[in-house]
Amino acid sequence: MKKILVPIDFSKQAEYAAQVAAKIAKKTNSELHLLHALELPNSIIDPSSFGNADNSPATLLYMKKAQEKFEILTKRYFLKDIKISKSVIFHSAYDGIINESKEQGADLIVMGSQGVSGLEEMLVGSNTEKIVRHSDIPVLVVKNEIEDFELNNIVFASDFNEKDKSTFKKVVSFANIFEAKIHLLKVNTAYDFEPTVTSKSKIDFYLEDSEIKEHSINIYNDLYVEKGILNFARSIKSDLIALNTHGRKGLSNIFNGSVSEDISNHAVQPVVTFKIEE
Repeated sequence: MKKILVPIDFSKQAEYAAQVAAKIAKKTNSELHLLHALELPNSIIDPSSFGNADNSPATLLYMKKAQEKFEILTKRYFLKDIKISKSVIFHSAYDGIINESKEQGADLIVMGSQGVSGLEEMLVGSNTEKIVRHSDIPVLVVKNEIEDFELNNIVFASDFNEKDKSTFKKVVSFANIFEAKIHLLKVNTAYDFEPTVTSKSKIDFYLEDSEIKEHSINIYNDLYVEKGILNFARSIKSDLIALNTHGRKGLSNIFNGSVSEDISNHAVQPVVTFKIEE
């Protein structure tokens, strides 16, 4: 890992993400690229109104304010001794983040979320959902402040579909950076039940030829897939939940139905998604 992209809107959630990204950067000796996307009103960016959008008075004011906020952020204690680059772009947040991740050659996107309704809701914000669905690189979503981010236990929840096995290598590579233990998790529900021997066989297939260092196999029963993931992750005090995602289908390969209200606001761990290779 060489470069981590951190979208910054100067909210407290974005700062939480920057703090986690900083810990990862120190661990991997990576550069942090802080990105602020300015979505300006049409009257400001319309060349017919102000001529050149890049040097209109309003544009320059927005740019100055962003740079001032960047100066304050980059002096925060957790960014000390880390290589940092930053940019302000005039673009929608979604397009700007996706395009910048490609231009910068980023290996990981770390972003904050204000989601408050469980695991699925945390990943379906207007911009976060789009980025999770369409990013070709892993996306780590941070919801809460984590003073001392460490990765010792990662829950990898999946249906362990045979054709999606190649993506598991990315999960293993990510975990191995931190020498973390991967807890492979298959959640069984009454509506989508699978015999233990079948689930175990599927998981064993994923483990074949993998370079996984330490792991556990877990087949967990619960009312809903989402609830099972959260309950299991909580039971082992995991540091991170890892999921596969299908481009346009988002997290539909993991989540069936809506998130139950009784687990609202319980997804405290960061969640990292890896796009399945089609």
